Amino acid sequence: MNKSLISEPYSLKNKSVTFKNRIVKSAMSEGMASEKYLPTNNLVRLYQAWAEGGAGLIISGNVMVDTKALGEPRNVVLENDDHIDLFKQWAEAGIKNNTHFWMQINHPGKQVLKGVVDEAVAPSAIPFEPDLQRFFPKCRALSPEEIEEIIQRFANTAKLAKTAGFTGVQIHAAHGYLISQFLSPRHNQREDKWGGPIENRFRFLSEIYHAIRARVGDDFPIGVKINSSDFMKAGFSEDDSHFVISELERLGIDLIEISGGTYEKAALFGKNAKPSTVKREAYFLDYAEKLKEKTGVPLVLTGGFRTPTAMNEALKTGATDFIGIARPMALYPDYPNQLLKEKVDDLSVKPIKTGLSFIDNKGLMEITWYSQQLERIGRGKSTKPSFSPLLSLIITLFKNGKEVFQKRRV
Repeated sequence: MNKSLISEPYSLKNKSVTFKNRIVKSAMSEGMASEKYLPTNNLVRLYQAWAEGGAGLIISGNVMVDTKALGEPRNVVLENDDHIDLFKQWAEAGIKNNTHFWMQINHPGKQVLKGVVDEAVAPSAIPFEPDLQRFFPKCRALSPEEIEEIIQRFANTAKLAKTAGFTGVQIHAAHGYLISQFLSPRHNQREDKWGGPIENRFRFLSEIYHAIRARVGDDFPIGVKINSSDFMKAGFSEDDSHFVISELERLGIDLIEISGGTYEKAALFGKNAKPSTVKREAYFLDYAEKLKEKTGVPLVLTGGFRTPTAMNEALKTGATDFIGIARPMALYPDYPNQLLKEKVDDLSVKPIKTGLSFIDNKGLMEITWYSQQLERIGRGKSTKPSFSPLLSLIITLFKNGKEVFQKRRV
């Protein structure tokens, strides 16, 4: 079939930025930083493999804006220029092969696991549900002064990313991290200018965007990853999401990546997807179609795509402008090249199952198994798509003990 839509270039409006094709390597948490939260040789090697793999845009995993606010062990942190040369090496690897490389910048808020940081902060001192809260320390509400400081931290990290040679940044406002917490009426119950109606809950993200734009200039691309919905009662809704994206478009955002859910409700993994959704492959395609009726902002749709047919159909209908791919590229870093050369028709990824229901029902092996594949690429080795999840579990427990499952996320 004609795969020209996937291979077509795309230029951002009002920017001298052109992507060579419509394939985006979406962010995955690598967990490959040094003990000082810096890029390692293995991380550089991983991103060079992805750059050479043919995607038009690759987006890094979480880069945190504060060493005191880590989502998990071995996050990369960029808060000063003390080791900027290491970030320059990382950026240089990621832009090979005429590839754009954007840094995803983030603050976890209260979504920080026990033992990783000293304390958890949030818009409001509201715990997670008991089954989830046991993995997290008790959180406290941020003061207005701390909120302003975090806004400037985002701007500082974005400016440093530009200095290092990254070709853009993506603000992570999805998946239950701090910005997502501010957007959610479930987690943000403040009574000041940062809480209440969606106009106030959006203020934190809006101010972060303004602060970044002031530091990086008008020509540097800024994207946002945002939920279509939290899929939770009293959470961030589709109506809220439409409002936020419309406002971001008005402010001048360059690219929106659509995702959904949080770690309380993991729609981002396609769990409990409707049969119609599974057939069309993309988890959030219905939402994107409705959104495109209201906005002209360029969209990346990530989650579920496995065949060129579904990718091209989504592009053809105008529901999205880019196809985001994550887990398949943890197995096949050159998948975009194969796709563009019409050498692959389907890349269905089998669920990672050990046969142990108490492990499999919670999806504990998904992230660990894929992380092991990323580590292999980083060491210059081939991935093992057929690697036994049960053997992966045994190796993981032998090396790290059962607490490893409390310390890894995407």
